[in-house]
Order: sequence, then structure tokens, then C-alpha cells
Amino acid sequence: MGTDLRFQRIMLKISGEALGGAMRLGIDHGVVDEIAREVAEVHQKGVQLAVVVGGGNIFRGGEAAAAGMERTTGDHMGMLATVINALALQHALEKIGAPTRVQSAIHMAELCEPYIRRRAVRHLEKGRVVIFAAGTGNPYFTTDTAASLRAVEIGAECILKATNVDGVFTADPNKVDNAEFIDELSYIEVLNRHLTVMDSTAISLCMENDLPIIVFNLRKQGNILRVVTGGKVGTLVSAG
Repeated sequence: MGTDLRFQRIMLKISGEALGGAMRLGIDHGVVDEIAREVAEVHQKGVQLAVVVGGGNIFRGGEAAAAGMERTTGDHMGMLATVINALALQHALEKIGAPTRVQSAIHMAELCEPYIRRRAVRHLEKGRVVIFAAGTGNPYFTTDTAASLRAVEIGAECILKATNVDGVFTADPNKVDNAEFIDELSYIEVLNRHLTVMDSTAISLCMENDLPIIVFNLRKQGNILRVVTGGKVGTLVSAG
């Protein structure tokens, strides 16, 4: 494992919408291949890399609940959407030579492994990318919370929260011209200011376990590698 690395084991959180490309719906295989190349580049440096991917490009349980669907059913459908995305990313990674395992919080042995913490850690130690699917396996919990939970369980040193902007801003920079970039934040500031970094449950879990979060732009090529090799990228959320 490389000695010049800032982090030896990381958790990468990717939204489902990121896999949908410009339309943010369905799976854009060109975009998935680009993400896979970014992940593989980091993996080749010797970083132990786990991934949690959302399912919003296929189905959003919260929106379905707002339209009248029973929340638990909607969330279960959303979990299945994350499995589809995880399998797509696994295929893209293995196509370029990065050994990958998908572990699901919902048992579906014909498609992927069940989530077993010790097995996940062993995969990482053996140099395999591990993709965690189906969230936590429970309704009412987001994939952000799943990423925080799995990161703590496997002993990740940092969560890399991928977005389509350069980090955290005072307002949406795509809508507000004078939105200011925020270089560093504490967990408490994120919670008190209701910033949409991750949901409050995910932030609280990171705070309790002193797990830093780096919010960065996935669209800029090489950003994941810059983070793990010590480059200044995005917004750091930590104890402060």
C-alpha cells in the first residue's frame, strides 16, 4: 500500500443521479464508465476503497411517499434501485480490471453477496473494491446514512461525498451567482445551519465517531485521486 497516501481506506458516496448523466434519470453507461475509471485510478494506487451508491436515478422513495405510496414500500423499492446501480458500477469496474464485490443489505444471493462486515473488510484487504447496496436494509434511512454507517463499521478514515459542485456553498451556486464557497465546517455548523451536506442522521453518526467528510466535485477528472494523495479539494467537514 502506498506510503504517500493521505488515506489508506476510504468510503466514496455517489448519488444515483450522478449515474444518470445529464438527464439524471436511468443509467448513462458513458458516465458510469468515467466514474469507474476515476475509482480504478485510486484503487491502483493501493487505496482500500468502498462505495455506496444511491438509487435516485431509478426510483426515489421519498417522492413516491409524497405521492401517496406507503413509505416503507417506497423505500424498499429505492433500495432495489441501488442494487441495479451497484451492479452497473461493478460491471464497469471489472471491465477495466478492478476486482469488485457487491454486498447487499437485503439478501439476494443470486445477484450479490449479503453484507457481512468481516467479509467486506477482508475484500478490502485483498485489494477489491467493495460496493455496498440496498442502503442499511431499513426504511426511513438514506443512502447517506448507509455510507456513514458502513464507513464506521469497516474503519474507513474518511467519507468522500461526491457532488456536482466544488464543495459546500452558502447557497446553491447553480442558482445564486454570489454564493460563497465554504472551505471548512464543523459537524455542529452543518447541523445548526441546516446545510444539505448529508442528512442529519449521517452527520451525527460521523460526529460521534470523528469521521471526516470531504464534499467534492465528482465531475472534475482526478479529484478523487487528489483527495487521497493530500491535495486540497472541496469542503472538509470535521470536528473543527
